[in-house]
Amino acid sequence: MENYTYNSFTLQLEGLNVSKNSFYPVFLFVFFAYLFIIFANVGIVVLVFMDKNLHQPMYLLFRNLAVNDILGSSTVLPRLLIDMLRPPSERLISYYECVVQAFSTHLFSTTTRTVLMIMAFDRYVAICNPLRYATIMTNKMLIKLTVSAWGVSFVLVGILLSLTIRLNRCRTLIRGYFCNNAALFNLSCESVFINNVYGLTFTVILYTGSIGSMVLTYTKITVVCLTRKNKSLNKKALKTCSTHLVVYLISLFSGMSIIILLRFPAYAESRKFATILYLIIPNSLNPIIYGMQSKEIRKILSNMSESKRCLSS
Repeated sequence: MENYTYNSFTLQLEGLNVSKNSFYPVFLFVFFAYLFIIFANVGIVVLVFMDKNLHQPMYLLFRNLAVNDILGSSTVLPRLLIDMLRPPSERLISYYECVVQAFSTHLFSTTTRTVLMIMAFDRYVAICNPLRYATIMTNKMLIKLTVSAWGVSFVLVGILLSLTIRLNRCRTLIRGYFCNNAALFNLSCESVFINNVYGLTFTVILYTGSIGSMVLTYTKITVVCLTRKNKSLNKKALKTCSTHLVVYLISLFSGMSIIILLRFPAYAESRKFATILYLIIPNSLNPIIYGMQSKEIRKILSNMSESKRCLSS
């Protein structure tokens, strides 16, 4: 018979079940991946902030993605590394910390979609209305897009978590290695019908809106490229849009793999590792993909390396 502890403020994380043989490879992989994510994304944020040549809408919007990647990784990975060093009985977390972690992880996932959507709008304007680009993508418009991307995510996730924290709790075990909304409302013995309905609606609207905006944007860009038959325009579209599309598809498939695995409880451990990869792969590849594609960023990094060589010589 299950033991019940009502509204306990101390919760226990199930954690990541790793065998002794694979403990060190997994731990080192997560540790170095996290260091790389922080180094690469902080580097992008600093470069965009410091260099005036990067004070362009595309890079200023991309900075939002880098900040969001830092948030998402730092919310989960450091705690995971610490808990891997602890025995299962000591993997404890306070209820308030758990709520904050759940809010941050859902905010990260949602903001990834909204930021990529406003970046798609920027690419659409740049290619389909190049002569009006400077008048449309003003500083005021950039602020509006940034606030809308973060604000919409904040409101949607805020409602999601507020529906959960209203519930009384009768369990203390978090099924997983970090806190999320589903893990929190599963601690309750009350009806979670409203939570499930809103969570499903939230997911459908987010992914439908995200995928729909991408399809619409890239369809219009494709039509413009085909009708104008301008080699310079087509080259610009291929260069800028391919980068954005690759980043979006990586994030989309990573997120959808977790949603699919949620429907199969037998693959709980596989879902844990899929979540780790969701936090590591896109967050690691985003700065690499944009850094390699951007001539401006490559030039800055090249100048920095040449300066270091001159100083060392």
